[in-house]
Amino acid sequence: MRFGKEFVSQMIPEWQEAYIDYAYLKTILQDIQASRRVSDSNNQNSSTPSFARNLTRRYNRDALVSENHDIVVNTATRDEEGLETTAYETTFLKAGEAGGDFEVTFFRNLDREFNKVISFYRLKVEKARTEALALNKQMDALIAFRHKVMDQNQKNPSVFDSVSVDINGLASEVGSSSNCTEHNVALADLMRNDDTSNESILERIRMNKTREITPLSAIKTILKVHKQDELKFTRENLKEVEKRLQVAFIEFYQKLRHLKNYSFLNASAVSKIMKKYDKPKEMLRNCIWKWWIDLTSVAPMNFKHVQVHKLLLKVESTFIEHFSNSNRRQGMSLLRPKINKERHLITFSTGFFFGCGVSLIVALGLIIHARNIMGTPGQRTYMETMFPLYRFFGFVVLHMDMYAANIYFWRRYRVNYSFIFGFKQGTELGYRHVLLLSFGLGTLSLCAVLLNLDMEMDAQTKDYRLVTELIPLFLLVLVIAIFLCPFHILYRSSRYFFLSVLFRCIAAPFYAVNLPDFFLGDQLTSQVQALRSLEFYICYYGFGDFRYRRRDTCTSNIGFRTFYFIVAVIPYWLRFLQCIRRMMEDKDLSHGYNGIKYLLTIVAACLRTAYTLNRGTTWNITAWVFSGVATFYGTYWDIVVDWGLLQRGCKNSFLRDKLLVPHKTVYYAAMVLNVLLRLVWLQTVLDLKFSFLHRETMVALLACLEIIRRGIWNFFRLENEHLNNVGRYRAFKTVPLPFNYEEDGDHDN
Repeated sequence: MRFGKEFVSQMIPEWQEAYIDYAYLKTILQDIQASRRVSDSNNQNSSTPSFARNLTRRYNRDALVSENHDIVVNTATRDEEGLETTAYETTFLKAGEAGGDFEVTFFRNLDREFNKVISFYRLKVEKARTEALALNKQMDALIAFRHKVMDQNQKNPSVFDSVSVDINGLASEVGSSSNCTEHNVALADLMRNDDTSNESILERIRMNKTREITPLSAIKTILKVHKQDELKFTRENLKEVEKRLQVAFIEFYQKLRHLKNYSFLNASAVSKIMKKYDKPKEMLRNCIWKWWIDLTSVAPMNFKHVQVHKLLLKVESTFIEHFSNSNRRQGMSLLRPKINKERHLITFSTGFFFGCGVSLIVALGLIIHARNIMGTPGQRTYMETMFPLYRFFGFVVLHMDMYAANIYFWRRYRVNYSFIFGFKQGTELGYRHVLLLSFGLGTLSLCAVLLNLDMEMDAQTKDYRLVTELIPLFLLVLVIAIFLCPFHILYRSSRYFFLSVLFRCIAAPFYAVNLPDFFLGDQLTSQVQALRSLEFYICYYGFGDFRYRRRDTCTSNIGFRTFYFIVAVIPYWLRFLQCIRRMMEDKDLSHGYNGIKYLLTIVAACLRTAYTLNRGTTWNITAWVFSGVATFYGTYWDIVVDWGLLQRGCKNSFLRDKLLVPHKTVYYAAMVLNVLLRLVWLQTVLDLKFSFLHRETMVALLACLEIIRRGIWNFFRLENEHLNNVGRYRAFKTVPLPFNYEEDGDHDN
C-alpha cells in the first residue's frame, strides 16, 4: 500500500482536520519537480547544478536558526490558548529564480501544516496530563476507600481476603489459607499506619452521582427524594467505584494510544514529504531532508511523544496492578481488546445462505405456478391469515440488509459508527456479520413458507392442519429464543446491546436518552407494519383462529381494531417522549420542535388508519390535511436538521461545506428519494387499487419502501453526526469519575 493511502486509512477520523495535508503538499511538489526538470534542461551544460547546497547552521539564544544558500528556518515561541508553542517559519531565498514561487508556496504550506500539528498535539498532551492528575487523585481515593472497607470487614475473613487480593493483586503468590491469613494480618497492620492519611483523603471526597437515570431515580426526583452524598463504605459501592474507574482508565489509555499514533503518522508524513522534495538525480542534494528533520527534532511534538510513551507505561502498570490482580495478560486484554478479523468462514457462510435464499425463492415461484395456487379458492384466505405472519420476517430481513449496506458505506467513507453508537471495542459487527444473520433468517423463513405450502398441498399430511398452522409460531419462538440465548454464540454482546437499547426506548420517559436510543426509536417508526404483524400473531394464535381452517376473526374484532391504531402510534409516541426528555435535560427547544414532528405523524397515521377502516369524505379530507403537514415538516427536518443539507452560503450548492461522498449527485438523489418515499401515504388516501395485487401485498410493498427510505436516512444522519464530531475533534466519550474532591468544587467530574 502506498504511503498516502496508508496515511489516510490510519487517521483518527474525528481528528482528520488536524493531520498534515499530505496530499496537497504532494501536489505542490509535483509542480516543483516539473519546474526543476525545466531548469535542469536549461542548465544541462553546467558542471555543477545551480541548486547545490552548502549547508551551515547558526544558533542564537532566542530562536534556533538554520540556513543555507537557499533556505532559512527560524523558530519562535507563541502563545496559543494559554500554552507556549514552538512555531517554525521557513524562508526560501531564491524566490526570484525559475520555479521559485512553487518552492515558496511549498515551504509556506509546510510550515502551516507542521505548526498546526505541533499546536494540536501540544494541546492534547496538556489535556492528557490534566486527566492523568485527576486519575491519580481518583486512585488515591480508591485505595483509601478499599482500606476503609477492609477495616470495616476485618471480622469477616472471606470479605477481608477478597478485598486484600483486589488491592495488592497477590492471588497468585498466596499458596495456602494459613499463609493467606498471615499475609492479611500483616497487611492490616501496615494499613493501620496509613489510617491518618486515608482518613484525610476520605474527608475531602464525596461520591459523584451517576448520570444514568433509572425509573426509580426518576420517580425519586419527581417526589424530591434526594439521595445522600455521604460515603457508604460497602462492598457494593466499592465494586461500583472500581467498575467506573476501570472504564475511565481504559478510555484514557485509548486516548494516549491515539496521541501516540497521531505523532507517529505526522512525523512519518513530514519525513516522506521532505524526502520527496529532496529527491533529485544529483547526489549533492540528498542531505536536505535529513537536515530539516534533524532541525525539527527539537520540536515539542517529539519531546511530548516521550512523555506520552512514559504515561502509557504508567497507566498499564497501574491498571494491571489494581484492576486485574497483577495479571498482565488479563489487564492488556482489557486495555487492548482484540480487533475482529474478517474470517473466510463468515464470507463463505454468507454466500451459502444467499445462494440458498435465491434457490428457495425460485422454488417457491415454481411451486406456486405449477400448482396454480394463486387461482385456488384458498388463496384469499392464505393472504389474509398466513401472509401477515410470514411478512414480519421479510420486513426484518430487509431492514438488516439496509443496515449492512449502511455499515459498508460508513466504513468506506470513514464514518466512525462504532464510536457514535458506543459499541464496545472489538464487539461491533461488520456488514458481513449482519448479512450472515440476515440471509440466515431469510433462508429459515423461506424454508418455513415452503414447508407450509407443501404440508398444505400434500394429501398425506393434510390431516395435520394444527402442525401446519403452527409453523410460523414455531419460527417466531425460535428467533426470540436465539435473541435471548445467554450463551456466547451468535454475537451475544451485540444481541444484549440491542436488547438494552430497546428496553430504554420502551422506558423512554425514565431513562436518559443517548444517540443509540433515539436512533433505534427512529428505526421502529419505520416498522409499524412489522409491529402490526406481531399483533396479528397474538390475535391469530391467542384467540384460536388457527384451529378452525384459517378463520380470521381478528379484523372484525373491536379490540383488535383498537390496538391496530395503538400499535401504529407506539413508536412515534416513544420518540415523542424521548424528545421531551432530551428537551428537559439539555434545555434545548430544538428537541421540542423535533417532538412536534412525531406528534403530527401520530395524528396523521391515526387519521389514515381511520379512513382505511371506515372510509368517508370527512376522514379523507382530514387525513389529506394532516398527512400533508406532517410530510412537509418531516421532510424539512430530515434534510435540513438530521442531514445538515440545504445550508445557505456553502460552497456546495444546496448541500453543506463538508461532504464525505465525492459525488454531489448522491445527495441530490437522496433528497429527491426521501421526498418521494415519504409520499407513499398517498396510496391510502387516494385508495389506489391494483387488480393483480392483494391488499396485504400492497401494504407489504409500501412498508418495504419505508424501510428503504429509513436505510437511506441512516447513512446521511450518521454522516452528519460524524462531521459534527470532526468539527469538534470529539474522538472519545466522556467518562464520569466516581469521586469528587471538595477543592474541585461542587460540580461533578
